[in-house]
Amino acid sequence: MPDPFDDSLGDDGDAAGLVAKGRPGDNAEPLTITEISNLLKRTVEDCFGFVRLRGELSGVKRAASGHLYCALKDAGAVIDGVMWRGGAERLGFVPEDGIEVVASGKLTTYPGRSKYQIVIERMEIAGEGALLALLEKTRLRLAAEGLFAETRKRPLPFLPAVIGVVTSPTGAVIRDILHRLADRFPSRVLVWPVLVQGQGAAEQVAAAVRGFGELAANGAIPRPDLLIVARGGGSIEDLWAFNEEVVVRAIAASPIPTMSAVGHETDTTLADFAADRRAPTPTAAAEIAVPVRRDLANAIDELALRKRKCALRPVSLGSERLAAQARLLPKPEALAERASQKLDDLAERLRRGLADRAALARGQLLADAVRLSAPLLRARTERARDRLAAVRFAPELLKRPLFERGERLAALDRLRRQLDPKAPLARGYALVCAPGHPVVSSRALAATLDRLTLEFADGTLEVAPGAAPARPRAASRAETAPPPGAQGKLL
Repeated sequence: MPDPFDDSLGDDGDAAGLVAKGRPGDNAEPLTITEISNLLKRTVEDCFGFVRLRGELSGVKRAASGHLYCALKDAGAVIDGVMWRGGAERLGFVPEDGIEVVASGKLTTYPGRSKYQIVIERMEIAGEGALLALLEKTRLRLAAEGLFAETRKRPLPFLPAVIGVVTSPTGAVIRDILHRLADRFPSRVLVWPVLVQGQGAAEQVAAAVRGFGELAANGAIPRPDLLIVARGGGSIEDLWAFNEEVVVRAIAASPIPTMSAVGHETDTTLADFAADRRAPTPTAAAEIAVPVRRDLANAIDELALRKRKCALRPVSLGSERLAAQARLLPKPEALAERASQKLDDLAERLRRGLADRAALARGQLLADAVRLSAPLLRARTERARDRLAAVRFAPELLKRPLFERGERLAALDRLRRQLDPKAPLARGYALVCAPGHPVVSSRALAATLDRLTLEFADGTLEVAPGAAPARPRAASRAETAPPPGAQGKLL
């Protein structure tokens, strides 16, 4: 059995020894793992100092440090990628899985895992098609949350007193809006200047929308009644800030009714879906925001004219009806003709009646004059005297009725004296009365009155029911003494 420590069998290379030894003609020293890793790193970085890779993002993850880790893949291979915090903060979009991008950077290795990767310095969406795909994906996701629901849309104020505008202060958009508002209805405009494209534009727009919503209604800077987010036309890349999720969520959460006026009429952004109203252009947004003052004045004048017509219509209609009724009335002369004719008829009848009555009275007087002759009158007087002398008058016939009527009158007088309510006053009684009450006959009624009048035989006395009764005064000796000549009591 060969000795395991004998290395004589390893000269031909068929058998390996346990201890590494140098060989004849071999001048290569063994490399450490770190050395070979550094050699590979330098080789890869020297050969691929700058590359542009196109692939689909996968496994996107943002670390707490701010660095972005991902993988780029296509149908046949995959490569890891890392983007340091500075470059990740400058990205113009939010990286998500499934987005096709073009990444620019340099290849390097990661010795800790024996992997090669790309250090991404710049990342862009690979073409407009990929950008539209990302846009549609974001739209569907936000729509599923209900941010674009029609039930969330609020009506715009009819005539806002203060209008807030979120746009660039140096572009033509703000000038067009101000000019259009001045032509239609001059209003107070508050402009929040922001970037409308490029790095940081989305964050500034979202901050402006939130800032307007946080203003106090009665503060030094009043909160607008209407908010306009505006930007001029451009490519989809120029308008991409208004497709960012931070802008869409800020518009959807705004307590102020918001109008989106981004781009031209054919341009559509996610901000248009989230806003309460979309305007095709910034100028159209100003036209939608306020009515035309001249049209309002004309409408007010027309309403005032209609009001006057409505007020005068009953008067004119009444006048027409009165004139129609007046035409149907007879003339005053016609009304008096019948009465005048009747008056003439009655006057004629009165004249004839007086003449006839005078003639009749004259005939009766002549007839009576014949009967009133002196002998006839003397005869009638004698006959009346004889009938009077024949009548005998009995005094008892006259005295008895007089006596009976006198007795009845005396009985009624006695009854009157008995029923007189003031008769008992002479016997020590008192009559209680009050204003509005000739007789107070109950204690309950007396308790409700403020003043009472006590009527005695020799006068009246005013008292108050609530007053404390006066204590009876003790009689003096002189008052209790018997009158002179009277016999006093023994007990």
